[in-house]
Amino acid sequence: MVYTNIFYVLASVLFILGIKKLSHPRTARNGNMIAFIGMMIAIVATLIAKHEIEIDFQLIAIGIVVGIIIGATFAIKVQMTQMPQMVAIFNGFGGGASALVAAAEFLKTGEITTFTLGTIVLSIFVGTLTFTGSFIAFGKLQGFISGQPIVFPGQQVFNGLMAVALLIVGFYLVQMPGEINYFYAVVVISAIMGITLTIPIGGADMPVVISLLNSYSGVAAAATGFVLMNNGLIISGALVGASGLILTNIMCKGMNRSLANVIFGAVGLVQESTGDSTTKQIAVKSYSTEEAAMIFDAAEKVIVVPGYGLAVAQAQHAVREVAEFLEGKGKQVLYAIHPVAGR
Repeated sequence: MVYTNIFYVLASVLFILGIKKLSHPRTARNGNMIAFIGMMIAIVATLIAKHEIEIDFQLIAIGIVVGIIIGATFAIKVQMTQMPQMVAIFNGFGGGASALVAAAEFLKTGEITTFTLGTIVLSIFVGTLTFTGSFIAFGKLQGFISGQPIVFPGQQVFNGLMAVALLIVGFYLVQMPGEINYFYAVVVISAIMGITLTIPIGGADMPVVISLLNSYSGVAAAATGFVLMNNGLIISGALVGASGLILTNIMCKGMNRSLANVIFGAVGLVQESTGDSTTKQIAVKSYSTEEAAMIFDAAEKVIVVPGYGLAVAQAQHAVREVAEFLEGKGKQVLYAIHPVAGR
């Protein structure tokens, strides 16, 4: 057990280093590899720690192979412009996996402590909510569901009643774990809340929601770690939960939105303006190549505003070449990147 915890600490250090390196494009690829190595160490340490338990390694191997094939296929085929959808799916699978593990621990025979029952309820709630919410986010981004906010009268009241019902049912499940209907009720209520908390959010705000759901998937993993008494899972889940929440807060500030609006599903709802506003019509003027060259030649400072068209055209290399050419001419080149969409 001591050696296992040492491996978990090593894996956690690698996770932290990986997240740190992900903060810059130049080191992001190395950061991803470092985090991958940390995860491999954690998996091996867990399997070694469970050597006294009869483990079906064939089943584990099948799961790993299937996961590698599916993951590699998506990684190769999915376009960079579809990464938000990809992340949403990953978040959903992560939350779903945590909920399934917690459910398996609940359904297996044996005595379960009150603390473990409480963490099982938390893991199932957050994991299931993350699963359904993430797939709603995926559907909105992919166009399967309307990107407009979907609202109905009394929606927030309904969400509040669902939350109260979840607390009551969860309490009874902890007190009377033999009543399987309470378990099913927790799953159903959590799934419904994942849907109703996500549908009122507009498609343009989905990146913020995906970041928040990423944080939720970390919380679900950490709760599952308490269920399994697995220190590695607790640490890694806490890291994902904290980093996702920090990123969500940064994105909210960049969009002049509050984090409370995201949590309670108010993002995307149009607020009436209280001040006077004026609309200024500006005509878009096109330039020929020669005119653009003259403008660049006369300019001292150039600001590049990357958008969706640049991403679709894969024009980042051409932009870099132009920027390097202009810098060679003594021009100052800056980039205006939207805090959410620009990422």
